[in-house]
Amino acid sequence: MPAKLILSMDGVVLKEYVLNKERTTIGRKPHNDIVIDNLALSREHAAIITILNDSFLEDLESTNGLSVNGTATKKHFLQNNDVIEIGKYKLKYLNDQPAQATPADFEKTMVLSRPVKTSPGTNADGGDLLRTQTNAINPGTTTEANPAPTSKPAAPAAQPAAAQVQQAAAIQILNGPNAGKELELVKSLTTLGKPGVQVAVLARRPHGFFITHVEGAKFPFVNGESTGEHPRQLNDHDIIELAGVKMEFYFKA
Repeated sequence: MPAKLILSMDGVVLKEYVLNKERTTIGRKPHNDIVIDNLALSREHAAIITILNDSFLEDLESTNGLSVNGTATKKHFLQNNDVIEIGKYKLKYLNDQPAQATPADFEKTMVLSRPVKTSPGTNADGGDLLRTQTNAINPGTTTEANPAPTSKPAAPAAQPAAAQVQQAAAIQILNGPNAGKELELVKSLTTLGKPGVQVAVLARRPHGFFITHVEGAKFPFVNGESTGEHPRQLNDHDIIELAGVKMEFYFKA
């Protein structure tokens, strides 16, 4: 049975939501999956990413924030009976299925650098850039970006996605100061991007790798096309554009 959220206020149950989508948004505006029409919530307040039996909560840079079990948080690996609090509202998470990932899989966002063409410290939209990263990913993550070989092995013959997912896969940064660096996709879930600007999650599932939008006004692009709000399966040598950075997804021989 899919996981679900029970919405309540002052101990009164208001509604029940089944988490049957890979990305579920919570916010004040009607386009959200869970609409709470209260000024304590931002237009898009939070998102829940559900991969197989696991759900991960992320605050979408909301004005008033949120907490889980009484502790303020930006990201949280949800577990059965967790209580999300947003203003006076509570969302109780219920899931009796065994977890397949770990909290560490969604703990950090791999922070991508990009070339800066505007004044130092700002992006094209005028927002602050993260100035401290010198690698393609946040130094706080457990996976490090390694220089890619000068040439990648020839791609294997096309295979069904179910067969390809058994292979090792990676992304290679194509532009900016980290061009040429490679990140192997060894976890079931890898989040990429710039918090507050644009973030996406790459999920390793039994029948393929999928990219899903998590945060930001614009969706990522794959081969020049917007991914939209729904998960998009990645194919060998797809080009991803995220937070101003281009990268290539490919299966390793």
